[in-house]
Amino acid sequence: MRIFRSISEMQDWSSVEHLAGNSIGFVPTMGALHHGHAELFSQSVKENTRTVVSIFVNSLQFNNASDLEAYPRQLEQDQVIAEQKDVDVIFVPTNDEMYPNGFASSISVGPVAQHMEGLHRPGHFDGVATVVVKLLNAVMPDAAYFGRKDFQQLAVIRSVVRDLNIKCNVRGVPTVRNGMGLALSSRNSRLSTNRLEQASIIYALLNDMANQARSSETSTLTLQNQFNDRMKSVSGTKVEYVEVVDSDSLLPATTAQKGTTICVAVWFDDVRLIDNISI
Repeated sequence: MRIFRSISEMQDWSSVEHLAGNSIGFVPTMGALHHGHAELFSQSVKENTRTVVSIFVNSLQFNNASDLEAYPRQLEQDQVIAEQKDVDVIFVPTNDEMYPNGFASSISVGPVAQHMEGLHRPGHFDGVATVVVKLLNAVMPDAAYFGRKDFQQLAVIRSVVRDLNIKCNVRGVPTVRNGMGLALSSRNSRLSTNRLEQASIIYALLNDMANQARSSETSTLTLQNQFNDRMKSVSGTKVEYVEVVDSDSLLPATTAQKGTTICVAVWFDDVRLIDNISI
């Protein structure tokens, strides 16, 4: 497994691989790798000749400086996980490499980013879109892999790739969960064992709401009230949003029914968790 730290050497390697007729799969990450990331790696390895993983904590997508500072960084452990999954290259650019002195350009994402995460984290998806496009230009992959846990992010990236005519197949991979149903996330490492157990209520409630919606159309307001009431039983939590959206357009829906997705964001103390379930 090779490690590249500059955009130019990453591009040179990819050019040689393409000339050799090899396909390149790409998984962009911010490190602190877990089994969810590993599933993305496995999917890429299965579908492509070569697989590249980037590790870059993108400052542009953080609204809170303390959240950026607290984000876990464990490059040596990440290298072991990537190598075990037969990743060919880890791309680890520095902040100065990605955003050199004088860097001033950014991508403004459209309506798909204006509610849920976009509403509560202003500028977040502009930062995500900007770094993803830069990474795609550096790696030049045939396919890029993203987890469906970040449901809105996946929709944003698909929109940007389509709108900017970027030649890359954006692949969504099902959410990986622990034995209690909690969606795997790098932020989970900041939760105590007790808190991890308590956080499993998120997916349990999502399943309850989805089953209810499958039985009969249920209003978004009803589900919001149910979720909020149930979460009140867990101390130290704060529900940021409960939204029902069209699974394709991500436009808000007034009822949960077939073709919609329920998305939630919940704070457990100072750790923010997101999850979703499609009907």
